This record gives sequence, structure tokens and C-alpha cells, in this order.
Amino acid sequence: MFLSDFDFDLPEELIATRPASPRSSARLLVAKGDKIYDSTVDNLPKFLKSGDRLVLNDTKVIPARINGIRSRFIDGSEISSAKIEVTLLAEKQNGIWSALIKPLRKVKLGETIHFNKSFKAKLIDKVYGQGLLEFNRDGIEFMRYLDDLGFMPLPPYITSKRKADNYDKLDYQTVFARKLGSVAAPTASLHFDDALLDKIRDIGVEISFVTLHVGAGTFLPVKDEDIKKHKMHAEYGEISQETVEEINKTKKSGGRIIPVGTTALRLLETAALSNGKLSEWRGETDIFIYPGFQFKVVDALMTNFHLPKSTLIMLVSAIMSKETIETIYKHAITHRYRFFSYGDSSLIFP
Repeated sequence: MFLSDFDFDLPEELIATRPASPRSSARLLVAKGDKIYDSTVDNLPKFLKSGDRLVLNDTKVIPARINGIRSRFIDGSEISSAKIEVTLLAEKQNGIWSALIKPLRKVKLGETIHFNKSFKAKLIDKVYGQGLLEFNRDGIEFMRYLDDLGFMPLPPYITSKRKADNYDKLDYQTVFARKLGSVAAPTASLHFDDALLDKIRDIGVEISFVTLHVGAGTFLPVKDEDIKKHKMHAEYGEISQETVEEINKTKKSGGRIIPVGTTALRLLETAALSNGKLSEWRGETDIFIYPGFQFKVVDALMTNFHLPKSTLIMLVSAIMSKETIETIYKHAITHRYRFFSYGDSSLIFP
């Protein structure tokens, strides 16, 4: 199976740069086998049934993009300065983060980037086009500075059209976000508000939570034409024993397990890889799901519309079929659904 098999033409104007407001007013394409229904997210309960279980990712996005200044001095006098944009990727240990630094070539090892008078970071290493930064703050104090100075790390297809702003600090965060650690949102979950969650529970649908901290690698392109050669980036996740028991109880009683978003799905299937059964799990996953994958846990998926040639379009093609996904996406484009992180959503049942 080849990368070009997952390509399609998407009109530029269908790429959403702001979310629907209110959240649950976004459109929802529902596909059951070869049937397609056009609806809205606030009507999601109509397509669920008592005994089903939604699985949500409760990760919390950090405002990981911060702007600073690198200055150089001789005998106390500034001789040059450069504006530097830092996008944090992962904390390696207390106060030390891997990061994308633009432009990396303008920062030498040992030099300091100042974000304000009290918050700064020293470049201590460069590895594979990334920088390793040692900050002068860590823990809660670090997060306070980041909340004040940082912006949400929106994906490139949005930032190429506009800069992140303070609206995104609410819009690019789920209403149930609890555990800090992501540098990208679990975007299918952005459509949920408290009222919708209540409506879902009222019809007898249960809700469980898992945690997968989404990394910036989620935006990295697939470069190999032979998709089986692609190596996924690793992301940290956790599934508690309580959640395992909830899901197993639902499956035993005949209910459907429906993850909201590809992050929740990938974590559930990772936790069932070793023995075919879901078990308590924590660690890094680099699972790559493409057509031919045998699902052990999930029965359906709620997810936004994905980029051409992406690992996520390959994942949804594994749940349905490549041909069915092509039909769904042609319908979405024809009916002017909005695509990607701030776009509309789909609910797909094999």
C-alpha cells in the first residue's frame, strides 16, 4: 500500500481556522457501513444507544509556543539580537525541554533566550534539528510563566493563515482537560461542552477517560511512498485499571466502545497489543494503524476530517475501508464540511 493511495484534493477554503461556536454546533457526518447522514454534533446522542461507552482523552494542552530574544554582548554592550520562536515539545527532566527553535541557526550552544526579565532558557544541546533548553524555572512556577507568555501551539495549516491569540487558549482546549502534557489538542473532543456531555449521560451512555499526551510529531508528514516503512513518533499515555474494568464491563454487556479521537483509539489498541485484551497500561506508544490492522477494543470512532497522505487518514481507512473513506471524504467536500483541527467531525461505524 502506497502513500499516493491516500491523497485527495482539498479546497483551501475548507480548512477551518476558527472553531464552530458554540462547540457542539459543528457539523457531524455519520457513516454506518455505506450509508451517510448529515447532522450536527449536538445531535450525537441520536446516533448512540444506552449501554455504549465513549472514551475521551483528558490530556491538557500547554501554551507551548513562546517568543523571546537572543542577545549577544561584548564588554557589557549588546552587539546583536535576534527574535526567536520556541515551541516546546517534551520535558526531559525538571526544567529541561526539547523544543523547535526558529531560527535555530541564530542560537549558539550556551546562549540564553530571554522571554521576559525573569524567564529565560539556555540552549544546552542541538539534536536532529531540535534544541534542548534549560529553563531557569520549573514545576508550577514554570507553568505560571508559560500561561502568561505562551500561545497555543496551533498546527501549521492554521498558523500559515493567522497567528495564535488568546481566544485559542479556550478554543484549543477541551472542557474536560485535566492532565498537562500535550502540545496539540485531541481535536475531536473540542466539540464537546458540558450540556452535550449531560445529554449523552442522560440516555444511558457511559463515559471513560484515558490520557495520551499529543506530541508535535502528530503534524509530521509521511515521507516514504511505502507506508509500512514509516516510523511513528512516540507519545506518552496512561489507561487506569478503573477504565479497563469499565470498558470490559461494557463489552461484556454488548455495548459499543467508541473512542472520541484517534489519540484515544491508538492508546486503547496499544494497551491490547500484547495479549489481545485490554489491560492497565502506561508508557510510550508509537503504534501505526493502517489498512489490515486487526482492532481488539474499539467498535466505532468519532474523529475530525484529516489531511491527505497523513497517518490519520490511514487509520480511518483501517476502520472502514479505503474505498469507503474515499466516498465519505468526497461527500464531505461536496457538502462543504470544514476540515482539520478546528473543523467539523465524523462518526464512523464499520
